[in-house]
Formats: sequence, structure tokens, C-alpha cells
Amino acid sequence: MPPSSPLLSQRALQRARQAMGCLPFTWRFYQVLEEEALSSTGLVARPDWGELCCHPLAASRIEDHFIWLIQLGVLRREVDGQGLTERVRLTPMGRDCLTAWPEAIPRASLPQRLQHWLRRHRPRL
Repeated sequence: MPPSSPLLSQRALQRARQAMGCLPFTWRFYQVLEEEALSSTGLVARPDWGELCCHPLAASRIEDHFIWLIQLGVLRREVDGQGLTERVRLTPMGRDCLTAWPEAIPRASLPQRLQHWLRRHRPRL
């Protein structure tokens, strides 16, 4: 392994933690994903969605957030006998991110949210 690997993984972990603080999902949402797989439509249909999201979201918006968290390495698509499914699960990196917060994910500050938005929507700047 290259000597910069630990630094790269620390930076990836910091990016993932920052994203988790900027997105509308709660700590409980990630705990549910550790136990079971969820799809965006399944999340919208859950009666306890208020405990899992900070505010109501459309399934398409949730899917956009899922894709971003997959790119960051926090989530992964579940696989069945037919291939990839629409459901997602927490990755080991996602579990590592959760260990930083015992009960709740602190909401990101305005500068952190701006940095996250730029990283997500303008990655080459």
C-alpha cells in the first residue's frame, strides 16, 4: 500500500462525515440501514419516516442522496440473485462514521454546508 493510504482514508472519512451532517437523514436512519436494507420508495412509505428524516422528501430526492452516499462510500446497493437491487445498506465506512456520534449526527454549520454543496455539485472547482 502507498504510504498516503491512511491519509486518503482519513480524508474520505471526513468527507463522508461532513456529508452525513449536511443531508436530511438522522442517526436512526443509518442505524436502520445497518439492520435492514431500504429503498427510497420504502423509506417514503414507512410510518416512522419522521424519525429517519429531518423533513419530508420525495422518493426521487432520496434516491439522489442515496447515490451521493454510495459515491462517498457510506452506502452500497444490496445484491440479490438477480443482481443489484434498489435497496441500500450501510458499508463498513458508514459504520465507522457512525462511531463518531453515539446518539445523533450534529448538523453541519453554514460554511460546512457550502463546502459540501460545492464538493457535490461543482467537484472540479
